[in-house]
Amino acid sequence: MKIRELLIFGAASILGAIVAGVSAASAHSFPESESPSAGETINAPPSQITIKYDAPIEKLFASLEVLDDAGQNKAAGPANVSPDGWMLSVNLDKLMPGGYTVKWHVVGIDSHRTEGSYSFSVAGSGQ
Repeated sequence: MKIRELLIFGAASILGAIVAGVSAASAHSFPESESPSAGETINAPPSQITIKYDAPIEKLFASLEVLDDAGQNKAAGPANVSPDGWMLSVNLDKLMPGGYTVKWHVVGIDSHRTEGSYSFSVAGSGQ
């Protein structure tokens, strides 16, 4: 009986490890939080856009654009990935009041590409 119990336990352990490995390997990187947040109207223009992901992203394949209502990219340089790979950010030119669309493209460390967009607004008179 001991050998049978050991075989069953061993098989269950191996199956559990396989299922856990498949789950981890198939995880794509999606935004967990943004600053400014999706749909938010803010009073003061931000100097930077930051997106925190739910899984690490590759530094070489990340991009982040911030488009105004006229379609002009207001990023003040290339996007930056944090050293740990969990955050994507970009510095901004001075934003005027109006609507903005943030477009992001990343490749997770699992090699899957994800992309998306969201909008936010800057309130004010532009004075």
